[in-house]
Amino acid sequence: IGQSDYRAYAGSFTGGLNGVFWIEIPEQPKRNDGLVLIRNLHDVGKTKVKQVERAIELDLIYPLVRGRDTNKWMTKSSCHILLAQDTEKRIGIDENWMKQNLQKTYAYLKEFERELRTKRKSGVVRDLIKRGAFYSMFAIGEYTLAPYKVCWREQATFFTASVAGSSKVIGKNKVIIPDHKLMFVPLDNEREAHYVCAVINSSPSVLIVKSYGIETQTSTHVLNYVRLPKFDAKDKLHRHLAELSKQAHAVAAESEPDTKRLEDIETDIDKAAAELWDITATELTEIKFSLADLK
Repeated sequence: IGQSDYRAYAGSFTGGLNGVFWIEIPEQPKRNDGLVLIRNLHDVGKTKVKQVERAIELDLIYPLVRGRDTNKWMTKSSCHILLAQDTEKRIGIDENWMKQNLQKTYAYLKEFERELRTKRKSGVVRDLIKRGAFYSMFAIGEYTLAPYKVCWREQATFFTASVAGSSKVIGKNKVIIPDHKLMFVPLDNEREAHYVCAVINSSPSVLIVKSYGIETQTSTHVLNYVRLPKFDAKDKLHRHLAELSKQAHAVAAESEPDTKRLEDIETDIDKAAAELWDITATELTEIKFSLADLK
C-alpha cells in the first residue's frame, strides 16, 4: 500500500455531446479521393443530435474504447472518435488551420456548431470554448496519444485492467482513445504496459482497491494506494510479469478462451506480484480467500 510511481488519467470527455464526436465507418468501397465516409452515433448519451453521413479526412479519426469495450485482459474498439483537439494547448485545433487543411472535417463539425455551443452544460468545456474552437473537448492532452494505455473501467463491480495499443482505421494504425468512463495509465513501451497491467490485476492489488474504494467507482486514485514500482527492463521479475500479462491477453483474445490456462497464468501473476511486494505464500493465500469472500 502506498503511492505508485505511475499516474493515471481520465479518458476523453466530449462535454455531453457524444453524438457529434463518436462515429462509425460504414462498409464502403475504397475511395479515390482519400476521404472516409463516416456516420455519427447520433443517439448515444442523453443529448441526441441529427444523424448525418459525410466524407471527411482520416487525420483526426481514432479508434474509441468505451467501458463496455474493456474487460480483464482485453480491450477492443467498437467505434471511432473524431479528436479535433490540440493536445499541447488542450483546446480545439485552431479553426483557421482546420479550414485550410481539413476542410471536410471542419465542415462536418460546423453543421453542429449550435449544439456544440449551447447544449454542452459542462462549465469546464464551456470555458474551453471561450478560449478556443467551438469543438473543444476536455481531458485530452499529449498523454491521450500515448501508444500504449493500461485501462480500467470507472464503474465496475470488481477492478480489472487491460492493455490498449493501436487499431487499424482504413488500413492505417491509430492509437486507441479511451472515453471518460475509462481511466488509464499512458505508456510508451509495450513491455512496460504489460508489467503495469499484470501488477494491478494481481490479487493483492485488487484487494487493496476493494478495501478502500466505493465498489462501483474506481477512478484514477487507484495508483495513490497501490504501490506500483517503476518498471526496470533489467529486472527479471519485472520482465516476467510483463510476459505473463502478454500471455493472458493472448488467451483472452481467443474465440474460445482456455479458462484453465488463463487461471494458471493469473496464479503465476499473483505469485510474481507477491514476490515484488515481499508477500509470503501464506499471506497470498489469505488475500485470495478474502477476495473470494467479497465476490
